[in-house]
Amino acid sequence: MFRTATSTARILTRRRTTTSATINPLLHHHHFLSQRAATMSSSAAAKRLAGKTIVITGASSGIGRSTAFEFARTAPNNNLKLVLTARRIETLHVVAAEIRAEVGDGVAVLPFQLDVSKPDEVRAFVSALPAEFRDIHVLVNNAGLVKGVAQAPAIAEEDIDVMFKTNVTGLINMTQAGAVRGGSIYCATKAAVRSFTESLRKELVATRIRIMGVDPGQVETEFSVVRFYGDKSKADAVYAGCEPLTPEDIAEVVVFCATRRENVVVADTLVYPSHQGGAGVLHRKGT
Repeated sequence: MFRTATSTARILTRRRTTTSATINPLLHHHHFLSQRAATMSSSAAAKRLAGKTIVITGASSGIGRSTAFEFARTAPNNNLKLVLTARRIETLHVVAAEIRAEVGDGVAVLPFQLDVSKPDEVRAFVSALPAEFRDIHVLVNNAGLVKGVAQAPAIAEEDIDVMFKTNVTGLINMTQAGAVRGGSIYCATKAAVRSFTESLRKELVATRIRIMGVDPGQVETEFSVVRFYGDKSKADAVYAGCEPLTPEDIAEVVVFCATRRENVVVADTLVYPSHQGGAGVLHRKGT
């Protein structure tokens, strides 16, 4: 289960740009080996995903959407099955069609309308799936949101309710249903998720179920648009002067963690853009 750095290849390319025209056979040999190693790693990841069923919540946009594409690209011909869930079923059908157009019919993609904040929908989720999709191997608990920027005394009760139902109880309910069979309020929901994740990892230590967390820093998605109740100008201001991470950046990390050997647990991964030093600590260009 998932709660939803400069590479060697980039460093090598940069060095080649600044050297003279003299060919360095050792450098080219190393570059060839790097490419070969990357190919072998990709092949190993594809084999580990063979026949697996992946459930991704919040898959209609942002990190969830990119994670679906990354899984499909990693194992396009390995009988992989993807269950994409979100509230916007029309958007999920578009995402599914785009995945099929890119990778072909080697990946089975099932769009499924689901609001994780509604316990009745979550409880009925697995039994409502077609039989071939019910054996869930990986659950990416990506669905989450934040409403508003008010401080604790002024936060609307309905905003508190929807954040906890989505970010905390929704995640727990999905975990119970699918994966484990046999401002200040937003921070509180995230703290609850972390505590639940750590406790779950300890409870399941004697099983083969791996519990892994991927914590993104600043990522540009629809997250801020939802936070500011649809005000795009306020959402854009969050990223002004910055080069935030993309959903694809986080999707690559999620798929990397999921495709390690079964004995490998990447327990926690914290991913920042280079201009971020911590929560709220950002360097903005021109400041």
